Amino acid sequence: MKRTDKEVLVNQLHDELGKSQAVFVTDYMGLNVEKLTQLRKSIKDAGGKYRVVKNTLLNRAAHDTPVAKLDASFAGPTAIAIALNDPVSIAKVLVNFAKDNEQLEIQAGVLGSQLLDENGIQALAKMPGKEVLLAKMLGSLNAPVSNFVGVFAALLRQLVYVLKAVEEQKRQGE
Repeated sequence: MKRTDKEVLVNQLHDELGKSQAVFVTDYMGLNVEKLTQLRKSIKDAGGKYRVVKNTLLNRAAHDTPVAKLDASFAGPTAIAIALNDPVSIAKVLVNFAKDNEQLEIQAGVLGSQLLDENGIQALAKMPGKEVLLAKMLGSLNAPVSNFVGVFAALLRQLVYVLKAVEEQKRQGE
């Protein structure tokens, strides 16, 4: 690879790492091309990217990003999974793939500025997805409004019943 190509790759990777929600470092040795392609597709479908990168280029690209905390993990054959949107879905893909393919070793990760070990990534994968958490939050925010509307409607209904009862009494009194 030419020097200019390396510089372009480092700059592109630096931008991706800077914009990422999370990055996970894996050792992919022992996986054949078919399995790697399957993993790449699964991660892409989950909203991320999976790249095999030389450690020296990855070190340069990670400079001045939260991913720089992972520099100790950049040894041996390294591939990174970049979560562009939802880190939980990428962690789930990696953990599920590693269960079926023992050759994939999840080494470390960074979520925001938090460093994660393999156990942290396993715990992250067990969390509900972003959409589920947003739906729960929206339901919690919507509940007081719904309850208020229900109580207000019940008060109006009771007022209507009282007015009907008063009207019935007046008719019987005539």
